[in-house]
Amino acid sequence: MAHPKRKTSKQRRDKGRTHYKATAPTIAHCQTTGEPHLMHRAHWYEGKLFYKGRVVMEKEVA
Repeated sequence: MAHPKRKTSKQRRDKGRTHYKATAPTIAHCQTTGEPHLMHRAHWYEGKLFYKGRVVMEKEVA
């Protein structure tokens, strides 16, 4: 079983939690519509749900 040779200090242990906090979400532009949206997320445009430049769903009109 793996066993640490030295104790990891509290400072070194907690350093890993600091790096991702200040980053802003990456914004992409749709290939088809040109709309800005979050990466790896579907987005609505003119009543249609787009993902990776393709229509995934259409909104039902009641």
